[in-house]
Amino acid sequence: MEFGLVLQCNPPASRVVDLAVAAENRGFSHVWTFDSHVLWQEPYVIYSQILAATRNVVVGPMVTNPLTRDATVTASTFATLNAMFGNRTVCGIGRGDSAVRVVSGKPSTLAILKDSVEVIRELGSGRSATVNGTSVRFPWASKSTLDVYVAGYGPKALELTGKYADGFILQLADPAIAKWTIDRVRSAASDAGRDPASVKIVVAAPAYVGDDIAHQREQCRWFGGMVGNHVADLVGRYGTDGSGVPQALTDYIAGRQGYDYNEHGRAGNSHTEFVPDEIIDRFCILGPPSHHVERLEELRSLGVDQFGVYLQHDGKDATLEAYGETVIPAMQPLVAARVD
Repeated sequence: MEFGLVLQCNPPASRVVDLAVAAENRGFSHVWTFDSHVLWQEPYVIYSQILAATRNVVVGPMVTNPLTRDATVTASTFATLNAMFGNRTVCGIGRGDSAVRVVSGKPSTLAILKDSVEVIRELGSGRSATVNGTSVRFPWASKSTLDVYVAGYGPKALELTGKYADGFILQLADPAIAKWTIDRVRSAASDAGRDPASVKIVVAAPAYVGDDIAHQREQCRWFGGMVGNHVADLVGRYGTDGSGVPQALTDYIAGRQGYDYNEHGRAGNSHTEFVPDEIIDRFCILGPPSHHVERLEELRSLGVDQFGVYLQHDGKDATLEAYGETVIPAMQPLVAARVD
């Protein structure tokens, strides 16, 4: 299993870069960031600094969207970073949440998302793509390669992911919901004639290492509110009877009464009181290192290839240290010594 770090681009940007360097030194393979240009600083500028300061980590958004970012510009940005630093980028994309809603917009349609996935991947990998009926190609990007991962929860988004994406991003660490979503992504891939194992699976959620569970829950309660924004859309489309989306995912938002995107992703978010402790315990990974390893083993058994650690709490440095010293080594297979 690989490990990624998910950061907000809060100023100063130098702190984001420092955390990325620390993550690489602790054994993380990926550094992801939020992409919401109004709420936080511009991630693509920061990616160039992360790549310059590190040797191997792969960077990308978790997640961008096809509305506030034109697909051709997104592809050009990644291809340029690849030309400068080697092929060390990945594009996570969804229909749009905070970046869109904070300016009173609505998420994109799945049709627009699908088209954007194909345009970004093809152009970002040095191939031709059709844009507005015209074949377009970056003549300078022949050596660039770019995978595009799709984030989603609903049945149609999962089907799209399985058919067209290089990877799937699930933003919560509940094993039951992970199994439900992964099964649908793999089924869609198989139906489309793809190898289901070719679609990489990333689960991302807040992880907080320590012994004060009550404090950790309060620091991570914001995440249940963030997921609730997506779930509310699904409830409006599919209802709550479990026929379209599992009730394990939808039941907890019954007490949801709105959301302030100016507090998005922030510990102490005043609009997340409706999130019960049970949801935090299911969606996040809290407690001592042994509990993290136990949950990660369960996720790995479901086919999860990477776990992304959301680090939006007051235990950043201690959690990074614990993952580097204990959790990541425990999740790496032992390599037998070669005997000639």
